[in-house]
Amino acid sequence: MPEKHKKTQFDKPALTLDQQLDRLIERGLEVPDREKALHYLRFIGYYRLSGYTLPFQHNDPTLPAHTFRDGVAFDAVLDLYIFDRELRLLVMDAIERIEVAVRVAISNTMSERYGPHWYLDKTLFRKQYRHDKLLDEIRAQTRHSAQDGTVQHKKRETFIQHYFKKYHTPELPPSWMVAEVLSIGTWSIVYSNLEKRSDRKAICAPFPLSPWTFHSWLHAIAYLRNLCAHHSRLWNRRFTITPEVPKEYKPHMSPNMTFRAQAAMLHILLNVIAPDSRWQHRLYELLQKHPDVPPGKMGFADDWQRDPFWGLA
Repeated sequence: MPEKHKKTQFDKPALTLDQQLDRLIERGLEVPDREKALHYLRFIGYYRLSGYTLPFQHNDPTLPAHTFRDGVAFDAVLDLYIFDRELRLLVMDAIERIEVAVRVAISNTMSERYGPHWYLDKTLFRKQYRHDKLLDEIRAQTRHSAQDGTVQHKKRETFIQHYFKKYHTPELPPSWMVAEVLSIGTWSIVYSNLEKRSDRKAICAPFPLSPWTFHSWLHAIAYLRNLCAHHSRLWNRRFTITPEVPKEYKPHMSPNMTFRAQAAMLHILLNVIAPDSRWQHRLYELLQKHPDVPPGKMGFADDWQRDPFWGLA
């Protein structure tokens, strides 16, 4: 059997800002404006910014590690970082619309079928689902511990406070109030654990997707949202949680671990939820604004905007 990798003690020293910048310069990065570079190292951080230097470095084992290609300047790295930040903001704008639409679709459909407090009914969920954990999360998100109407819980939403002040039964607010405080990740899990396929089918009926694909896309969107919320890199990521690709979308979403697949998924859903959003136009304009960012690293062909799927013509 191969010998296990031997662990060692971490002994790298912390570097000052000047030392961090000098290290980049030693590796071949051109820095025409030292003060500007130090400013961004101070407020972005060497470790975070270094992730955006990798596409500009040699992949040659004969050279020292992290050696930059000739002619690469600090501004090129900074431009890539700024592009990725703007890309996350654009993605979050799409996800916000989708998240609101999804939780309304689940809440409305289930409330119409089973009443405003349907989520309290354990029989509506799969047997293996930890229904008690859902209720615990709802209690936590509504600050249920301060349900005495005389207590003004500072962190509780006003509409939740009103419910607890006026009603004593049921113990928790109706579905449409709960929908406002639970995350897309929780709603994804709720949807996938509904017992009846007919319920799942009715919820996803407005969308051009099967219940299984809809569940897959909700899971992928929850993951994508978490990446954005934690300021993780998007532009050239190979996504580990990927959306199911129906055959009609294979030309636009394969391979599904690329950002192009994520963008296509958002575009398809926005076409239903907000067809006038022009989200895909804003994506194209963002790429035009940063012409040095290679679309191929995101899974896009050089002429991707000509594909009628995107509606950019």
